[in-house]
Amino acid sequence: MTAKEYKDLSVKEFTKAAEIYESDNAGVYNMCKKDYPDVLAELEKEPFHDLLDCGCGTGPMLTLLHQKYPEKHYTGIDLTPKMIEVAKRKKLKGVELVVGDCENLPFAENSFDVVICCESFHHYPNPQDFFGSVYRVLRPGGRLILRDMTMNSAAVRWFCNTIEMPLAHLIGKGDVRIYGRDDIRKLCKNAGLHMESFEKRGFCRLHCVVRKTG
Repeated sequence: MTAKEYKDLSVKEFTKAAEIYESDNAGVYNMCKKDYPDVLAELEKEPFHDLLDCGCGTGPMLTLLHQKYPEKHYTGIDLTPKMIEVAKRKKLKGVELVVGDCENLPFAENSFDVVICCESFHHYPNPQDFFGSVYRVLRPGGRLILRDMTMNSAAVRWFCNTIEMPLAHLIGKGDVRIYGRDDIRKLCKNAGLHMESFEKRGFCRLHCVVRKTG
């Protein structure tokens, strides 16, 4: 599949999911809620002012952050216009919402103290472009908090990437790839970023902190 085909699948998938994404009827998307406490805990470790949520969806994480830190400035970006439309209905003060591509972030250099990305990264067909774009928009000393799917076993990841995902495409899912520690470390190195930590938490959860050194 081409990058455009992957992205078109993702837009189609999440256009359908947008209206129920934060409801109790969200199905598999309810799993995303398990990421929010760990991201909040990570953010508490350091002060920040400007935060970018990549693949923000309908803005559930931004809503939690706005409630906890209302004085901060937040930006959310998502490829799916319907997701951003639903997020804008919340009318969160100090939150900017943008339809755009996380592989080519439409923001100025050194714009953000923190970039977060929760359960969106495995939809990106050009992951190195995403990491390069994160490097550009982060301020020196800033960090990326990445939450996604992973498995410790390379054999299991191979099965998911070569067998399971093509089947998922047949039912309209835009998943591209699941990554391991070495994959993320290489992406960081090529972008000029430093991988500070990489953990597998709970069921198939990747929790990674990446730094743009000052």
